[in-house]
Amino acid sequence: MDWLQAFEGIFQPQVFLYLLVGVLSGALIGTLPGLTATMGVAVLTPISFWLEPACGFAMLIGVYNSAIWSGGISAILINTPGTPASMASTFDGYALSQKGLALLALNINTVFSVVGGLFSSLCLIFFAFPLAEFALRFGPAEYAVVAFFGLTMMVSVSGSSPVKGLLVGFLGLLFSTVGLDTIHAFKRYTLGSAQLLDGLSFVPVMIGLFGVGEILYQIYTTDHTFEQNITDVSRSKKFFLNFKELKRIFPFNLFSAVISVIIGAIPGAGGDIASIISWGQSKRMSKHPEEYGKGSLEGLSVSCVSNNAVIGGAMTTMLSLGIPGDAVTAILIGSLMMYGMNPGPRMFVENKPFILTLIAQLIVANILILIFGLTTSRIYPRILRIKKQTLWVVVIMCCILGSYAINNSYVDLIAMAVAGIFGFVLRKMHFPQGPLVLGMLLGKLLEANLRRTLAVTMGDYSIFFTSMICIVLLTISALSLAVPPVIQHIKAKKKNGGIAP
Repeated sequence: MDWLQAFEGIFQPQVFLYLLVGVLSGALIGTLPGLTATMGVAVLTPISFWLEPACGFAMLIGVYNSAIWSGGISAILINTPGTPASMASTFDGYALSQKGLALLALNINTVFSVVGGLFSSLCLIFFAFPLAEFALRFGPAEYAVVAFFGLTMMVSVSGSSPVKGLLVGFLGLLFSTVGLDTIHAFKRYTLGSAQLLDGLSFVPVMIGLFGVGEILYQIYTTDHTFEQNITDVSRSKKFFLNFKELKRIFPFNLFSAVISVIIGAIPGAGGDIASIISWGQSKRMSKHPEEYGKGSLEGLSVSCVSNNAVIGGAMTTMLSLGIPGDAVTAILIGSLMMYGMNPGPRMFVENKPFILTLIAQLIVANILILIFGLTTSRIYPRILRIKKQTLWVVVIMCCILGSYAINNSYVDLIAMAVAGIFGFVLRKMHFPQGPLVLGMLLGKLLEANLRRTLAVTMGDYSIFFTSMICIVLLTISALSLAVPPVIQHIKAKKKNGGIAP
C-alpha cells in the first residue's frame, strides 16, 4: 500500500510536470559538453526550494538521471563526453558512429542507460532499508567514524593525486567551522557578520564551484576558432540490436550493473570510475577483446549501463548513512537539509513516505528517459550546434539569481563569486573539487559527534577501538588512504619496465 501511494503521488499533475521538466532539462544539460549533471543539479537546486519537497526533488532527480544518460550523446556524435561519467562511451560510441551506425549507438546508449538506472533503483529498494535499520544502532562514536570514513573515501579517489584531494578536503573542513560552535555556540570566523552565524551557506558555495567555476574554465580553455564535426544521424540505418546480439552481451551488462552499484555506494567513486572499470573488465572477459575501442557493441553497452547504475548505489549511501556517494548526491544532501530533512537512518523512520516517493521518482524518470530518448534520437545534432557563449551567459545569470534567491543575501553572492574563482583555480591546477564539498557537508557531523563522544567518555578515545563497528570502519578508512598510492606505485613500476620511479 505504501508503494502504491508513492507511485500515485508521482502521477499528480504538478509532481509529474516537474519530473518531466527535470528530464528535459537534464537531456539538454548532459548533451552539451561541459554542462555536467553536477552543474545542472547545482544551478537548479535554488529553484527547487520554492516548490514542495516532492516537486522540487522530482525535478532534481529528473535532471540527475537524464544528464548522466544524455552525456553519452555527445560522446557518440562528436567524441566528447557530455559528462565525466560518459568518458568510456567515447571509446566505442564514436567509432560506431563513424561506421554509419550513429542511430544504433544512440539507442544503445538510451536503452542500456535506462537498464542500469532501473537495476540500481531495485538495489536501492532492497538494500537501503536494511542498511538504515542497521545504522539505527549507531551512537555518536559510530557517526563520528562514519563521517571520517566518508572523508577518507572521497580523497582516496581524488584523481591522480590523493594528496591534492586531502588538501582540498581539509580546506572544506575548515570552511565548515565558520559560524556558531556546534556545542557551546561560540562565534567562529564570522568576521562580525550576523549572516555568517549559521555558517557559510552550502548552496551558493556549491553553485560557485560547479557552476561559475566551470564556466570560467570553459571560457579560459575554449578554442573559439574550432568547429566540431558532428556525425550525421540520418545516414544510420540500423535502429537497434537483434536478439542474438542482445543474448551475447547480456552477461557483460549484468556484471557491469552489479559492479557499478557497488562502486556507486563507495563515497567519492562516480560514474566515470565505474564505467572505465566495467569497460576494462568486460574487455578482459570478452571473446573478442580486439574489437574494444573500435566500435564494440559490448564495450558501448557496458559503459552505458555503468553510467546510470552508479546512481542507485550513490543514493543508497546518501539516504541510509547520510554520506554522499558522488558530487551530485552531495548537493542533494544539502537540498534535503534545506527542506529540514537530515539524510541518515532516522530519515527512514521520520520521512519514510518521502523516501518511497523518491525511489519511485527514480523509476519513473528512467521510463521517461527511455521514451524520450528513443523518439528524439535524430534531433541531437541540432542541440550540439547551440553556441557555447549563449549557454555561458544563461548559466551565469541562473547562478547569480539562484544564489541570491535562497536567503536574499549579498553575502551569499560574495560567497558564490569567491567560490567560482576558487573553483576555476582548482580546475586550472588540476585539484579535485569534490573533497571541498564533502568536507563542508561532513565537517559539522564529524565535529559534533566527536565532541559528544569525548564529552560522554570524559576525553577517553578508547571507545573508538572497543566498538566493532568503529573498528571495521576505521580499518576500511585506513585502507582507503593507503591502497591508492600503492596501486599507483605498482602501475608506475609496470609502466617503467619494472623499475620503481
